[in-house]
Amino acid sequence: MLLLMAVFIDPRKNDRPQRFFARNILRMAGAKFRVVVSNQFDPNQTCIFVSNHVNLFDPFVLYSAIPQFVRGWELESHFRIPIYGRMMKRFGNIPVADVKTPGNLKKLFRLTRQALEQGISLIVFPEGGRTRTGHVQPFRQGIFRMVRDLGYPIVPVSIVGSFEFYHKGSWMLHLSEIVVYIHDPIHTQNLSSNELNTLQDRVQEIVSQPLMASYGLVSSSKSFKTERDTTSPMHIDK
Repeated sequence: MLLLMAVFIDPRKNDRPQRFFARNILRMAGAKFRVVVSNQFDPNQTCIFVSNHVNLFDPFVLYSAIPQFVRGWELESHFRIPIYGRMMKRFGNIPVADVKTPGNLKKLFRLTRQALEQGISLIVFPEGGRTRTGHVQPFRQGIFRMVRDLGYPIVPVSIVGSFEFYHKGSWMLHLSEIVVYIHDPIHTQNLSSNELNTLQDRVQEIVSQPLMASYGLVSSSKSFKTERDTTSPMHIDK
């Protein structure tokens, strides 16, 4: 059914049933989750969501949690997978090839800017792969090299509890609560050169903080004003 919707219907027109499908995939897998949103986050603002990457369920989690139309960066090799690749292309995900090749980086920038200019927010996993430890791995430069010219805000996102639910190398799903933290946006248009140079470390620290707090390694000092249980219809409380 999802494949039929992806291939034959404009993704923007079937966004709601796709979200319903994503939420129910998680419920059936045994994951209860909630979303905690900063009161500085504007759901009407096109932006770049930068998140940690834990497991194969992350796209379902984020698609259910983020209250706007979103698509993401995805490895180019995935687009060559029969059926799945066609579905991802139809969804509007952006293929990421080896960015060490200048032509590939230019193409990625062009497609990213094109999506953002069409009002499509993007999800990026800057670790470049799934964590094997539960901790956030070092971020790659990727998106951070583009933000000066793109001019759209970055919104750090933390997925907490997903590693306990399922992780790379595991064969079992475990009943767990997953919490998604949507942090304050970071506006990139007027950042100084020094701020741009430290942006990657700054975003990684923000994404890491709730995970570190969940492991008892740091205290949680961030105050979030909005909390949303995803068992209810999607909405944002102001």
